[in-house]
Amino acid sequence: MKKSIYFLFFLLNIYAVAMQAQPTSFSPRGVGGGGALFFPTINPANDNEYYVSCDMSQLFHTTDFGVSYSQLHFSKLQVFNTSTYEFTSNPLIAYSIFNDGNNGYPVRTLDGGTTWTPLPSNPLTDEKVYTLKADYANPDRFIMGYYGAIYFTNNRGSSFSLVKTAANNGVGLIIAGVFFDGTTIVIATNEGLFRSTNGGTNFTPLSTTGIPTGQGIWQFAAAKVSTTTRFFCITSTSSSIYNGIMPWDNYEFAKGVYSLDYNPTGTNTWVSKASGINFSNDFLMYVGMANNNISTVYLAGNDNALSAPLVYKTTDAGATWTKVFKSTNNQNIMTGWSGQSGDRQWSYGETCFGIAVAPNNANKALFGDFGFIHKTADGGNTWQQAYVSTADQNPANAATPIRKAYHSIGLENTTAWQVHFQDANNLFACYSDIRGIRSTDGGVTWGFNYTGNAGNSTYRIVKNPTTNTLFSATSNIHDMYQSTRLADAQLDATDANGKVTYSVDGGANWIDMKVFSHPVFWLALDPSNANKLYASVIHYGAGAGQGGVWVTANANSFAAATWTKLPNPPRTEGHPASLVVLNDGKLVATYSGRRTTIFTASSGVFIYNPTTNAWTDVSDTGMYYWTKDILIAPSDAAQNTWYVAVFSGWGGAPNGKGGLYKTTNRGTTWTKLTGMQFDRVTSITFNPLNNKQAFLTTETQGLWFSTNMDAATPTWSLVTAYPFRQPERVYFNPFKTNEVWISSFGNGLKVGSMTATGIDFVSDKTTLKIAPNPIHKTLTVQRESNEKVSFEIMDIKGSVLKKGVLMDKTTVIDTHDLPGGLYILKVNQTVLKFIKE
Repeated sequence: MKKSIYFLFFLLNIYAVAMQAQPTSFSPRGVGGGGALFFPTINPANDNEYYVSCDMSQLFHTTDFGVSYSQLHFSKLQVFNTSTYEFTSNPLIAYSIFNDGNNGYPVRTLDGGTTWTPLPSNPLTDEKVYTLKADYANPDRFIMGYYGAIYFTNNRGSSFSLVKTAANNGVGLIIAGVFFDGTTIVIATNEGLFRSTNGGTNFTPLSTTGIPTGQGIWQFAAAKVSTTTRFFCITSTSSSIYNGIMPWDNYEFAKGVYSLDYNPTGTNTWVSKASGINFSNDFLMYVGMANNNISTVYLAGNDNALSAPLVYKTTDAGATWTKVFKSTNNQNIMTGWSGQSGDRQWSYGETCFGIAVAPNNANKALFGDFGFIHKTADGGNTWQQAYVSTADQNPANAATPIRKAYHSIGLENTTAWQVHFQDANNLFACYSDIRGIRSTDGGVTWGFNYTGNAGNSTYRIVKNPTTNTLFSATSNIHDMYQSTRLADAQLDATDANGKVTYSVDGGANWIDMKVFSHPVFWLALDPSNANKLYASVIHYGAGAGQGGVWVTANANSFAAATWTKLPNPPRTEGHPASLVVLNDGKLVATYSGRRTTIFTASSGVFIYNPTTNAWTDVSDTGMYYWTKDILIAPSDAAQNTWYVAVFSGWGGAPNGKGGLYKTTNRGTTWTKLTGMQFDRVTSITFNPLNNKQAFLTTETQGLWFSTNMDAATPTWSLVTAYPFRQPERVYFNPFKTNEVWISSFGNGLKVGSMTATGIDFVSDKTTLKIAPNPIHKTLTVQRESNEKVSFEIMDIKGSVLKKGVLMDKTTVIDTHDLPGGLYILKVNQTVLKFIKE
């Protein structure tokens, strides 16, 4: 057991300055996966290395074939669902598509990924790049596709030449795949093949036969052995193909599988290779080959009958095909928490999002899907999950167990809203898509070891401090109050899991308390009456609808509790967000954005007085359109000082409003603390050991830290150790106060440690400096005077465990014999509490 000592807080006449620095590293926590993972690419020079993209902006990286992952820092590269990492033979040079939140634009690195920059030239700067394919053997060359045009460069993007524009702008021009072979380059498109025989100087159509009229090429792969170059493709009806089709658009999409042995000077004929494939059930989307194997081919998509990912393989160039991903009873698949009979069935992953084959090893392949990565290293004979620790994975040909705990390996790509610490060991984290996860070992491992929560999202948990009963807010609608969840069409449909639930056993079992049939986003308990529970219910309807703040005064009656909807605050339109009950019984609520064709001025900060049953609008005008969290300053005992996080909107009036706002008089006046530095701020959290320190979360600018929150204008520094662009909220572990947890919109949970360098306790009589000894077994106390002073160390019940006399200015107290826990140090009349781990 560690013997480090950290301090919680002080009591009596002492002013404390905790000398702590922001974390220098963060570790992932969670169950891995759960969100969509797209189009992995494997390094031709090292088939243990691959990258895989997530639509939540992160690019994951592994060098041990999915045993563990890191992720690129958001300040270097952000990606989306069509981004791929394009390797080249020069390890310093690679290409990708950057996600700026609107359009994807091409970028490159010339220093091995340390920096990523836009290309020197971009032919269509206002358009999204859909596809980028690099020539591994020649790092200067790549092909780039926009919606309706394809371009080529042979100088790393310094200049481009036009290859082809779309014949039909309604359909676009799709790059199905590219074959590079020295001076020969073949681009497969929905309009056919285009070939260059002079290194890309010009491209001309390559005439082919064999594909039926009315069909076009959707996906393409190629390989070359000696003098034989073989192409494979998947076709669909020409009327079904358009630029922007995604993997889930697979229902009866594929119509054929064909191969062609390339003849550079003669006839080129596609030959059907679809024997044994049932296109009415086998919804193929992707084809993959190793560059050096013309006989082994993989096809990937969805097995409609099994509602599971589908992988076909041939070793005889398409004469016969075998389904090699055998999901029935997990026959040849070592699973994580998803699989037949598991916490999630195969239908969660549903369909392959690409198929990557190691360019020089046809035995290695992998794919992403709606939640996971699965891989094979033996040509599909066996498959392994690649999103949880291999030590935790479940055996093949056996039912996947439920409610098992797993270690994260870094592939966290799901939204986490909150982490709740029931006690030192039992934690419950609120998530979208995977509902929530629970840990019983202090957050080391996580799983779905609970019952009764069936919604897509759990947004908030609060605890009755007297009974330890938990209450949760749930919904079937994810991504609440993000830019895609502001309109009535997304929020006003009946929500069967729009509920408040409760648990009397620390989150192991959840029971319905109140079914609102609309999303419940936030909960708050009255600190003076823990049976008084408020809930934010979202619904606009034809007017205010059922959306607004609801309250029960008998939450201890659980399902029999009586709920009442409060009157609607002025200006609001059924989109309540965060709630805080003040010590005087008043309720402070934020209302978040509502967007029709524009943002409506229905957002802000409001105070509810239960005595008068009336609301007061105390919003700054900057909060009128898209307000997020509110925090009552922990250092203000009168609770007059509040901080409010605001997003900027778009379309005129909401522009430029985002940032952090502060009031010291309960909203009578406001000051915007952040100027134009932050466009969208979600939340702020203070260090419980030091009210001068706070973390700020943003939508796309990462996690920020201030050490001078007492200043009129605090300064902020980026927490560079935190790699993701959109942290949601920050939580300090109340049982390990140096431990800080970050929830996020799309990157799960991460945990770091505040670096303790000691704590100065200052009173008007003497100065105490107290810090853990570097050997972590003693407590060092320094004073200005060498006057003899008695001390006592007690447990939280007041029992004296150790006592003595401080003889000198610097005295060392031996604490190695104390077990981990919370203690009280008393030096004369100075009382301090500290945690020993």
